[in-house]
Amino acid sequence: MDIGSLGFETGGALPQVSIAYETWGTLNAARDNAILVEHALTGDSHVSGPAAAGHPTAGWWDGLIGPGSPLDTDHWFVVASNVIGGCQGTTGPSSQAPDGRPWGSRFPFVTVRDQVAAEAALSDQLGISVWAAVLGGSMGGMRALEWAVTYPERVRRCIVLACSAYASAEQIAWCQPQLLAIRQDPDFAGGDYYDRPRGPHLGLGLARRIAHVTYRSEPELDTRFGRQAQAGEQPLGEGGRYAVESYLDHHADKLATRFDANSYVVLTESMNSHDVGRGRGGVQAALERVTADLVVVAVDSDRLYPPRLSHEIAQTSASSGPAHVITSDHGHDGFLIEIGQVGEIVRETLSRTVGL
Repeated sequence: MDIGSLGFETGGALPQVSIAYETWGTLNAARDNAILVEHALTGDSHVSGPAAAGHPTAGWWDGLIGPGSPLDTDHWFVVASNVIGGCQGTTGPSSQAPDGRPWGSRFPFVTVRDQVAAEAALSDQLGISVWAAVLGGSMGGMRALEWAVTYPERVRRCIVLACSAYASAEQIAWCQPQLLAIRQDPDFAGGDYYDRPRGPHLGLGLARRIAHVTYRSEPELDTRFGRQAQAGEQPLGEGGRYAVESYLDHHADKLATRFDANSYVVLTESMNSHDVGRGRGGVQAALERVTADLVVVAVDSDRLYPPRLSHEIAQTSASSGPAHVITSDHGHDGFLIEIGQVGEIVRETLSRTVGL
């Protein structure tokens, strides 16, 4: 959907922005049953359903949406959009600029607030003035929380999973080698590689390997792989791989075939920019703006967004009760994998009567 022009928090603007989105269910006559689902870094608008044309992967939160599901489409109208700066249908660095060339290195710096501003413009186009709920995890949780802070009058419920009120020093530190891996790939060409024979696939793959380790937990990797060699390979003096190395190679190759390196850079830097307290007198003052029923969810084995950061949001905001804690061996990705536990929290939250 075309949302017109968009200005950015740190300067610059795009003259024309298109937002890709999907919906499930039916918007009611009162237009008050809409729920916004926010994707993480390499996700997109395809929350539920099989892989198909335009959707290289199956729904990333399959099982959460549908008749009788936690996001029950017999009652709720569910919306998911692809984030500004992405590469799955929404305007991003690979999109064509007015001069006919891809934006590439000319694409503006995007903050989480910019992402939410684009979503607000989409909401206006859809005729949705108030969301019954906004929910998401990781980068999606950043946007969900930013929605509740920036537009308190437009959010009745807010579910923030595996996230924090600001990007921590360690999270930024993990992002730095990922960004360098892409930018130092000779095929990156300063971000203007679209007319070249190949893009920075090696750098993007390396970035994904680094990131994926932070998405899982040490006990899970040890249990699944230990020191096993990859089948048919010998790492001891023969150049073969350990099984865990093959696992990382697999995820790197998958991402490099479906995701744009510039979008990875833009969205990673937007996560680094995340701070709901910036320009608002700090995190506590920002969270005091929230009027939504705020539900904060941590994953007990998450080493990228450790539970203490979720508890910090819950303890700081008067709109939230104690943080929920999901039990999982899967680390940060537990918010995507533990559908049963997530679904129970979503059902309970949506069952509560709230107002603005």
